[in-house]
Amino acid sequence: MNARGADADFLAGIRVLDFTQYLAGPSCTRLMAELGAEVIKVEQPPFGDPMRAQAPRKNRRSGSFVQQNRGKRDLCVDLRHEAGIDIIRKLTPSVDVVVENFTPGVMARRGIDFDALTAIKPDLIMASVSGFGQTGPLSDRSSFDFIAQAYSGVMHVTGDPDGPPMFVGAGLGDTMAGVHAFAAIGHALFRRERTGHGTHIDISMVDSLFHIHENSVQASSITDGEYVPMREGRHYSPVAPAGSFKGPDGWIVLLCGVNQIDNLWPALGQPELADDPRFATNETRIEHRDELTDVIEAWMATFDSDDAVLNHLAEHRVPCGPVLSPADAIDHAYFVERGMVRQVDDPLIGQFTIPGFPFAFSGERPNIDAVAPNLGQDNTELLAELGFDADSITQLSDDGVIAEKPR
Repeated sequence: MNARGADADFLAGIRVLDFTQYLAGPSCTRLMAELGAEVIKVEQPPFGDPMRAQAPRKNRRSGSFVQQNRGKRDLCVDLRHEAGIDIIRKLTPSVDVVVENFTPGVMARRGIDFDALTAIKPDLIMASVSGFGQTGPLSDRSSFDFIAQAYSGVMHVTGDPDGPPMFVGAGLGDTMAGVHAFAAIGHALFRRERTGHGTHIDISMVDSLFHIHENSVQASSITDGEYVPMREGRHYSPVAPAGSFKGPDGWIVLLCGVNQIDNLWPALGQPELADDPRFATNETRIEHRDELTDVIEAWMATFDSDDAVLNHLAEHRVPCGPVLSPADAIDHAYFVERGMVRQVDDPLIGQFTIPGFPFAFSGERPNIDAVAPNLGQDNTELLAELGFDADSITQLSDDGVIAEKPR
């Protein structure tokens, strides 16, 4: 199998049947593969996971697909064919975890839902990832990341106060759902160790995003609606100064609460501002936010670079940071030293950069030396493990039950 880092054995011996596509499901099973699980990605002929076509591509190979599917085995089987379903049933006794992100009801119609599979493997864990969950008035609707951002209220609080709601410029809903599923699976495996029981996990993209509201839900509730969550633009309404400020080169974020504000005035070289009634309390600083912003940005303009501003603020222990583009982050010392950017080699794309593993454990950070699979590249090996002989495998291919492609 794959060469792995010393600490990539958390899930060694765990076998995962991965019916997922796009981002929400694959981001979950990618984390499991990184921790040593054997992940079998099940794809549908003739094209497999639509993410294989995601631009940009090089030599007809998608970097997005590679990023989310490195280290997985691949079985391309037609689940609309009874012989394909029979293959899944034969695999089930050897599987610990199933992850799927079909619209609710699809797995049941195919006869491979949680009830059907636990009849074969009672202690099976299944994680079902969907836009609106397996139950509720919207459960039958399909969803994508932006739709989940809209329903969850994340879009409502993102953007300028007088402008339209805006989506976050990353796959927040998909990835949050994937990480929530990853966490829940770990706890379900722990429960199985203690009780021997399987678990069906229901992960909703909307629920995962709604869960991240730190203030909007409870503040509106406890004030009987007096607090109205709204888009805040570049400033954080409960605190001043807190937001993004124009620096010499780009944008700089800083936030000074009651425990940091006394560090700001000497950092600005204007200790007398501590006695300015406009800035005496957080409430008065919020009231005079525009004036304080002008003071801070005028001070920043006296520096030659953003780095000089950031270093000066850091010396005075003022919480701050640059607004980096993802492209800038690739070469930033923080991401490099933390292992959050890494170079991977792909036989078709060549060497390129992907985000690193986001959890730091004691010891060596997991870093599998693996590539993303071609469509159906493990068909023969996996079917042979189930007892299919060469003639039977050829017949399944001829009948269109299984398929493979070199990319």
